[in-house]
Amino acid sequence: MKVNLIYFAWVRERIGKTEEEIELPESVVTVGDLLNHLKGFGEVYEAALEFPDVIRVAINQEHVEHDEAIAGAREIGIFPPMTGG
Repeated sequence: MKVNLIYFAWVRERIGKTEEEIELPESVVTVGDLLNHLKGFGEVYEAALEFPDVIRVAINQEHVEHDEAIAGAREIGIFPPMTGG
């Protein structure tokens, strides 16, 4: 499955890309699987995703938990925690 990944804020800065399209193996089923898979792309990915518990993810522009299935995802946003006020 091909998916477009979009990186935000310091995740983008650490990876050095705004977005990329990748082919996912069948073993990548959930958001958590995706984050672990991306760590294998090299040191910059590993550094950006070092603490996966704080990483937020949106599938097709809807926030999801790390146990959410990614089947049918066209776009996956990956970003650090948000603050607001």
